Amino acid sequence: MSKLLQVLWVMLGATVLVTGLLHWVPGDPVDYILGEQATQEARLKLSQDLGLVDAEGHPVRFVGQYVGFISKISQNKLLSYRTREPVMTRIAARLPYTMILALASILFALALGPLLGIIAAWRRGEWPDYLGRFVALLGISLPKFFLAPMLLLVFSIYWPIFPISGATDGLMSLVLPAFSLGFAMAAVQMRFTRASILEVASQDYIRTARAKGLSERVVYFKHALRNALMPVVTVVGLELGSLLAGAVVVEKIFGWPGIGLLLLESIEQLDMPMVQGVVLVIAFFYVVMNLFTDWLYDQIDPRVRVT
Repeated sequence: MSKLLQVLWVMLGATVLVTGLLHWVPGDPVDYILGEQATQEARLKLSQDLGLVDAEGHPVRFVGQYVGFISKISQNKLLSYRTREPVMTRIAARLPYTMILALASILFALALGPLLGIIAAWRRGEWPDYLGRFVALLGISLPKFFLAPMLLLVFSIYWPIFPISGATDGLMSLVLPAFSLGFAMAAVQMRFTRASILEVASQDYIRTARAKGLSERVVYFKHALRNALMPVVTVVGLELGSLLAGAVVVEKIFGWPGIGLLLLESIEQLDMPMVQGVVLVIAFFYVVMNLFTDWLYDQIDPRVRVT
């Protein structure tokens, strides 16, 4: 029950914050839809249809708008300002693209980051260690809004290997967005894996295992590596929760038709219900991924008990 309340509070808090921010954003959705030349009668009619004014023509305040949002979303009657289609229907059509991108990104990061960290810790002070640390530094230093256009410029324009935008070419369309989103995650995982393994390797029970005559490989992979995974799981869990939010920039640059691109389009069009719905979905997945991380804690280390 406490976890369910946590999910509800985070989702409500996120939507309250976004609704408040949108309430103060300059611009009028009615002007955006009808144009500035529309008659006053048409503007009033559309404002009433959108729930921006009441029957007397008075603006609906923040509390009234938010109560209306909660009422409509609970009944799946929240409609887009622009298309007048159900918000959740539009999000459901875009969400699989973001989930595919997020899955490909995290698989890439998990395949590269921990492996580099394990090798770097195993060969500490040698060239694999220096190479892994350089790659990690590069991944952390390059922001997505710089890395993604550079990849697009090199591998889609100068060398037209991958498509420029969209998701119509299957896996070929997925490679560059997944690399852009997953490279920084892999870098963070590499650094945490290396540091965690080196810290565990200095513990007393590791020295005891060596004193018993166990081979260095057995000590490293059987005893040290398992206990070193806890901080790595923490990082991976936080990255999983922020994947949907982090995909916004990447989806925009590559024209990937996920909910990140939908969010930006809705903000530009002042489509408040769509923005609220997307934020609600992102907040939900963030909380669910953090609960999943808590569960992984319990599986990796039985001493951890989630209450």
